[in-house]
Parts: sequence; C-alpha cells; structure tokens
Amino acid sequence: MVKPGKRREAVAYLVQCHGQSERRACGVLRQSRATQRYTSKARDQSPLRIRLRDLALSRPRYGYRRLHVLLRREGWPVNAKRVWRHYKLLELNLRRKVGREKRASQLRVEPPAPTRCGQQWCMDFVTDEFVNGQRFRALTVVDIFSRSSELLEPAVSLTGKRVVEALDQVAQVRGYPEAIRVDNGGEFCSKEMDAWAYRNGVKLLFSRPGKPTDNGYIESFNGKLRDECLNQHLFTTIKDAKEKLEAWRKDYNQNRPHSALGNLTPAEYERLHTNEKPRKSRS
Repeated sequence: MVKPGKRREAVAYLVQCHGQSERRACGVLRQSRATQRYTSKARDQSPLRIRLRDLALSRPRYGYRRLHVLLRREGWPVNAKRVWRHYKLLELNLRRKVGREKRASQLRVEPPAPTRCGQQWCMDFVTDEFVNGQRFRALTVVDIFSRSSELLEPAVSLTGKRVVEALDQVAQVRGYPEAIRVDNGGEFCSKEMDAWAYRNGVKLLFSRPGKPTDNGYIESFNGKLRDECLNQHLFTTIKDAKEKLEAWRKDYNQNRPHSALGNLTPAEYERLHTNEKPRKSRS
C-alpha cells in the first residue's frame, strides 16, 4: 500500500520507468489526476529558510521567536507562525541541554580584522573578591586595533542593563564601534544588549561557546589585568576597586609598552593613526 504522501512519486515512477500512461498509473494507485498534475502556487520560501538557518547558526541559543524579531528587523514580511514552521522543518529546535562540543560545532565566519581605531571592540568579565570575601565582577572593554582599554567597570552585580549603561557612558566620549566581539554570556545575549546594539548600529560578534581563542584579544588583556593589578592589590569596597582599576587603566593606556604594537603604548599607537575616519557618534 502506497502512502498518500508518496503517490505522486509512485505515479511518476510507473510512467517514466515502466512506460505506463498517467491515466492507468493513477487508476492503479487510486490517485486523482488533478492532484497529480497540481502545481503549487506558493512563493518560493528558499531565501527565507536560508536566512533563518544563517541567523540560527550565528546565534545558537536564540529560539524561533527571537529569530522572528531579527527577521522582521531585516524587512522580511513574515509572522511568527511561518517562522515556526520553517524552524521545525530545518530542525533548528533549541535544545535545553547541549554539550560543550555540540555548541562549539556551530561554526562562525571569522570577522575581518579592524583597520582603524574604534572600529571593533571586544569585552568580557573578570572576577575577584573584596577582603571580606565578597565577590565582585569587572566589565572589561578593549579596542582591538589600538589595544586601548576603553572601560574597566567593577560592580557586585553586572546585568545586561548595567552593561548597556556603561557602554553608553564610554560611547559619549569615544563614539560607538561598528562591532563588538563577545562570548555567549547571559549579559551579552540579553534583550537589553540586543536592543542597544540594534539602536546604535553595533554588530555583536559572538564567539563559539567553549572556544575562548575566538575572542583572544580580551582574554589576553584580562590575563594582564589579573597579573598586574588584581593580584597586586587588596580591595575593600567598590569605590576602592574602581579607583585602583581606573588608575591601572590609565597607566596601561599611557605608559605600558605593548609588544603587538611595536612596543608603543596604546595612546601612542592611536596618535599615529589620527588620520583615520572619525568614529560614529550618536545623539
């Protein structure tokens, strides 16, 4: 017994391989000739499926609803139900428990290296503790081209909203970058961060989970920060930590030679490229 969904193929097989007429083949398989000859008038959905797959691979922890928001932003006139159908068809269902190696297999295209100051940033967190044992975190932001430390923001709690506020403060002075390299931490995947990036025209370049080398610039900077500052000081309060981190940041930018910059300081290297295009400034 041929399944109803396979009768069209079975009729075509009898006609092409056994020389049967379409009328006889349809009669044998009890297939309506109108159904056999029907041609779908639906629009080709291949471009939508290709774009949906690309977005899902670049953001492996996004469900279909958030992917629908991204598609709408790009101008795709689709509703959530259609996105859900293609999401299921492509087997992109978000798994609640995904192993490290499985997540790491979601390959990204390596972004091009920046060619001027302020074009690409990278950011991450470092963790330390006060003398009383209470832990705190610090948001670190680095300009990839000049290796300049743009921000060191310590806090007991750094939510997506706090990260956005800190980035806005830096951007008022330094301007907004074109892209920021980040990992897949909850603060960077938050709705607040996503809305901030969309509002200010900043692209978030997510590294592969379990592959810290994808964001090696900030990993290298955090190692220097821990070795030269965090391990050298005791911190009593957030205010104390902020003062010490800011003093180290200024010394890092103004006085510390950087081997990747030809032993120039980040400030000196940036001055050598003062003829670069101006950074984006948002009101």
